[in-house]
Parts: sequence; C-alpha cells; structure tokens
Amino acid sequence: MKKILVATSNKHKLREIRHILKGTRVLGLGTRVKEDGKTFKANAIKKAKAVAKRDGCIAIADDSGLMVDCLGGRPGVKSARFATPPTPHNLCTKLLGVMRKCVMRNAKFVCVIAIVYPSGKTRTVKGICRGKIIREMRGKHGFGYDPVFVPKDYKKTFAEMKPSMKNRISHRARALKKLYNIIQLRP
Repeated sequence: MKKILVATSNKHKLREIRHILKGTRVLGLGTRVKEDGKTFKANAIKKAKAVAKRDGCIAIADDSGLMVDCLGGRPGVKSARFATPPTPHNLCTKLLGVMRKCVMRNAKFVCVIAIVYPSGKTRTVKGICRGKIIREMRGKHGFGYDPVFVPKDYKKTFAEMKPSMKNRISHRARALKKLYNIIQLRP
C-alpha cells in the first residue's frame, strides 16, 4: 500500500481525500506554512514542499477556494480567511451579504493539488467545479461555503448532498482523480 503524506490539519479535507484515494494510506500532517501565495498553486506547492522536505516522503497539499464572478473572483485564495472566525456560518453569511445586489451568481470552486517527491520533483493538478451561489444557506453536510454552493446541473447544495455524492463531483475530487493517475496509485 502506497503511503502519502497530506499537508493539512483540516479534518474535513483529510476525510474527503481518504475517501477518494481509497486503497492508499493517507496520513495528515499539520504544517505551519504561511499561505501567502498569490495563487492556489503557489500555496499548494509551498505546503507540500515543507512536508516532503521535513519527512522525506511523497507529500501532497492542496489549496482551494471559491471564486465568484460578480466579485471579480473573490474570495479566491483568501476564501478561508474571508470571515473571522472562519466558520461555515460566518463565511456564508459574509458572502451572502457582499453578494446581496449581485444578479448573476455564477461561481466556481477551484482546487490545486501539489505533489512533491523526496527528490524535489514537483507537479500540480487542478480541479474545477462550476455552479452558482444561492441566496440562503441549505444543508448540514460539508464545510466552508458548501451550504450556499449549488454545482452546475444539480439542485442541491454541496451541504445537502451525501458526502459520497459530493466526493464524486467536487473540485477536490476532480483534482484528486488527476493526481491518482499521476502517482500511479492503481495496482
């Protein structure tokens, strides 16, 4: 069984990654890397490099967030820091308040995952899930902006979906499927 170190202390992300990368030993390791990159890619690489260097194993890290068209792509790389404290309720409430005059509510979740090998070789993959922001919070599953995001061609928010459904169509799932092929986790 292949072992992958994931540079995260976010238990929700770790649960999603473990579900999608079944058959792989996924270990979550917190990292104190400051996410000050201007892009999701820069932050993901920075976190993965820190763990790979420290532990001498293959390491992955993601940076992901919500980009809303009518807000010029915000909250973007600052999605987790858009409201304080960054609880789902606070994040969604602030987003809905900022968007109250937006007619067009198109948005996308973006996830960039970096994989860093002990040799220093680095690769990245990207997953995108397009959808829209609704006007009220719905659902009890998920985290972050899941209660206000409805993926394209669906009627339920991520928070209303069973985790197994979200894990098939989310931005993170799409990026992890690409990653899965790169690191040849399949037997």
